[in-house]
Amino acid sequence: MIVVVDYGMGNLGSIANMFKKVGALAIVSGRLEDIEGADKLVLPGVGSFDNGMRNIRERGLLHVLAEKVGRRRTPILGICLGMQLLTQRSEEGQLPGLGWVDAETIRFAFAPDLRPPLKIPHMGWNTVLPASSDSLFSGMAEQPRFYFVHSYHVVCRQAEDVLARAQYGLQFCAALRAGHIFGVQFHPEKSHKYGMQLLRNFAGLGPC
Repeated sequence: MIVVVDYGMGNLGSIANMFKKVGALAIVSGRLEDIEGADKLVLPGVGSFDNGMRNIRERGLLHVLAEKVGRRRTPILGICLGMQLLTQRSEEGQLPGLGWVDAETIRFAFAPDLRPPLKIPHMGWNTVLPASSDSLFSGMAEQPRFYFVHSYHVVCRQAEDVLARAQYGLQFCAALRAGHIFGVQFHPEKSHKYGMQLLRNFAGLGPC
């Protein structure tokens, strides 16, 4: 069973419905017993970094998530803000992140002479270039397109953790993987056939 972690932020119902469309059993829950019993976890997120970390702590979820992901090595997929929360810190806030990936989250900063000037947030469809043949992107075209809405992006300190890249004024990490820990900056639940395939691939992952 896949548990979409309810910590008060994110497109929870949309993600669970997309899993159901691809034939995967998924529930939305913030109950400790459901998270403890999950085969896989999804950490969604829409909003600010500090609010996300604060909600996780105030709802008593930090310990069970650390136990599941850190000790039991349960596969987890962070989506948008959820991916950023996997890192050590963010320029957006003051609180430490979950710290499961050797990375930090920074705000888009473009060269002053960039023409045409680009707006922040990066919003809309963009091509994603997988950096490897990882199973998370299997069954897709060479350049799949996904839907993004974000002002901050993740910088991995280990190049091998970058699973896919995209271009918006600069090349940035669109997806990451550190063993059993996955993250995508885009919204698969809003990305039609490619998003469905990615969630199908995550649901079908064996032990990492």
